[in-house]
Amino acid sequence: MNHNSRPRLLLKRLHKVMAGADEGQGRLDRVVHEIASNMVADVCSLYLLDKEGQLELFAAEGLHQKAVHNTRLKIGEGVIGLIAREKVPFNLAEASKHPKFRYFPETGEERFQSLMGVPIIRRGASVGVLAIQTKDTRHYAEEEVEALQTVAMVMAELLGQGELIDQSQIGKSVVEFQENVTIQAHIFAEGLATGEAVFHEPKVEVVRISADNIEDELERLDDALMVMRTQLEKLVVATDLEHELETREILETYKMFAYDRGWQEKIRGAIEAGLTAEAAVERVQRDLQTRMSRAHDPYLRERLGDLENLSARLVRVLMGYYGEAEHHKLVTPSIIVAKTMGPAELLEYDRTHLSGIVLEDGSPTSHIAIVAKALKVPLLGQAHGLLAETQEHDTLVVDAVSGRVIIRPAGDIASTYEASLRERTALARKYAAQVNLPSVSRDNVEIELMLNAGLLIDLDNLATTGASGIGLFRTEFQFMVSSTMPRMQAQTELYSRALDAVEGRRLVFRTLDIGGDKRVSFLPLVEEENPAMGWRGVRMGLDRPGLLRYQLRALVASAAGRDLNIMFPMVANADEFLAAREILRAELAYVERMGREPPKRIAVGCMVEIPSLVWDLDRLLQHADFVSIGTNDLIQFFFASERGNAKISERYDALSSQFLRFLSLIVNKCEAHNVPVTMCGETGGKALEALAFIALGINSFSLSAPSISPVKMMVRSLDVAPARAAMKDWLGSGTANLRAQVKTFAEEHKVFLS
Repeated sequence: MNHNSRPRLLLKRLHKVMAGADEGQGRLDRVVHEIASNMVADVCSLYLLDKEGQLELFAAEGLHQKAVHNTRLKIGEGVIGLIAREKVPFNLAEASKHPKFRYFPETGEERFQSLMGVPIIRRGASVGVLAIQTKDTRHYAEEEVEALQTVAMVMAELLGQGELIDQSQIGKSVVEFQENVTIQAHIFAEGLATGEAVFHEPKVEVVRISADNIEDELERLDDALMVMRTQLEKLVVATDLEHELETREILETYKMFAYDRGWQEKIRGAIEAGLTAEAAVERVQRDLQTRMSRAHDPYLRERLGDLENLSARLVRVLMGYYGEAEHHKLVTPSIIVAKTMGPAELLEYDRTHLSGIVLEDGSPTSHIAIVAKALKVPLLGQAHGLLAETQEHDTLVVDAVSGRVIIRPAGDIASTYEASLRERTALARKYAAQVNLPSVSRDNVEIELMLNAGLLIDLDNLATTGASGIGLFRTEFQFMVSSTMPRMQAQTELYSRALDAVEGRRLVFRTLDIGGDKRVSFLPLVEEENPAMGWRGVRMGLDRPGLLRYQLRALVASAAGRDLNIMFPMVANADEFLAAREILRAELAYVERMGREPPKRIAVGCMVEIPSLVWDLDRLLQHADFVSIGTNDLIQFFFASERGNAKISERYDALSSQFLRFLSLIVNKCEAHNVPVTMCGETGGKALEALAFIALGINSFSLSAPSISPVKMMVRSLDVAPARAAMKDWLGSGTANLRAQVKTFAEEHKVFLS
């Protein structure tokens, strides 16, 4: 039998059962009989949530009938309970050997070996499990798993409509909603916001599951794909986005997924199996969700997320809910709530009342995270349990400063956050008043404050923060959002526009730091045990000199007649720096041979983020024009503490005497060689830590835009000389951690710490 004809035939048989005279238990018994017969199985069992939230055996073909309504499992108990909890299919040739297998004597299932079970999911929650078993040991084919998933999808809709069983017999699969539910989340775009929960495109209920005419459904799919692609094309060329080069590139990449053949073929296959076009898209979308839950590679998860978002969009087009001119209108301050969300969907919202976004999934390097930062919209991601806990119109607090979302905050908590928002607003006015004031201490020591950037729109922050320049321009975003290697012209245009935007102020380009967790689609995937310490940065550039040379050629061309500052990342020793600089020299020689205008002045430096480089620093500083201490990587390598690991991320402190003595060693070597040193990274963006680093002798920082004003206000209230004298005493005191001493100093000397 053709694998597409089996589910189609079964759906027709189920339709006859539903149209027949049987009701209640008789109808359920007919259903499991038809499934077992069609799937050539010895057993078909149907488990549904009862009123106590347990999985109750509601119907069975091939098991002892005395077990029906008497066998119950908790969610997560046994293989059946595990299927419900994990929401993924299980395909076991010998089920009894699975570590979670639980034997129920009353069922008589000891005779059966294989088990294939799929969850019955409605509105994102497991409401039951459908399973088949055979006496023989066998592993079910992929098309058989897909067939049972198709049936489970139909049964979920029938249960929801009350057509399969009396609703009073089963549980609702809902939670008791309480106040002050706090969910920890990851900060994708910093900020603080409160507002009303608005579900991003509330799920459209697919009510028509079985197809009457396969050819008609395939034609509907083609028409819907055309409508969706047209929508995305119009969004890409929208007039208000023309100046945002990176946003357009992100949308171009996102749009390309709408042409993905593999994705389309899976949908067509589901239609040919007997589903309507919208039901087929939803089936494929659930498969994508399952793959995302198992994918550990962040780049793969982001790409699967793009396809999942497009699937949801396509369903809405098929159901007639996505008109040509539709925009998401918000009438009150709103927090968008979603599992995942694409950059196109974010840009379609009326941003007048868009206060923040919370995603149950997502990645800090995803397309939507990049766009949210550009729009300055607070964004939290990986807020696990968000959709189950949140109801439409709930009040939410998005704390994208400490990384949490509070659902239905009680009056006192809501008042506290509202007060915090008012304080932040008042503080923002103070910051705005000092934008044009110099970053000079009370005892007249100038502390240079520059910006970290990676998008052209980030450069607008030069005016809003009063930063003196760009201490770090990350060049990898252009590569990460592109499906192919960016052409020379595109790279040159980006770098040239960045130089234009700074209007003669200092701008330091960091060469590509791809690899590790920063995957690009046009390079082969390399699986690594420790990607942060793997094939990335200048290591990849030296192993792929064509890639580095191509970028350096674009940088040199963009800076014709202007100053050019280039910095190499992930340098472990002086030899790597010298090898990278030699490639740059070859490109400068090429410009000279071609008779083109070279940069007016070139400064070449590197990041100090690998501890081994410190022991080769004397040799490197004879050739480098500047160095930048990259605290994000340096701290995790220094303490062997992965910064993304929540169990140890707070264990080691940048203000420990160990790390401060290490930094002091770097600063002293740079001073001895008369080479400028800048502190770059999140750690230096905290006022207390910045005070300690200034006390060590660091006079230059490159920070994120939100950190500039707090650090400047601290600098303008600080006397540097007594701080540096105190630091010498603290480092010699033998105290393990100096955080308390630095804080006491700030309090006694009235140093402003926001």
